[in-house]
Amino acid sequence: MFQFFKRPGAVKELDRIIAELNMNMQNNYKDATQEALRELEQKLSEMTAANALSERQRTSYESVLEEYKGKLKSYSHKEQRPFW
Repeated sequence: MFQFFKRPGAVKELDRIIAELNMNMQNNYKDATQEALRELEQKLSEMTAANALSERQRTSYESVLEEYKGKLKSYSHKEQRPFW
């Protein structure tokens, strides 16, 4: 009946990772942001394999993941040049 509320703990975990990712982006912590993105991708694949998310949740979080992958494609210290 309420498939959207399949596993509230799983959703909280993914939301925590997304909040951490946003915080790291705002503070310009590039390495920590990339690590949080990898953690989000890994956790989402684990939860999908374990069938812990409903179809609606899975598609929603997959679109969020793809959006962040696009934003963070060249987000690293390698592109940073010294200004002196």
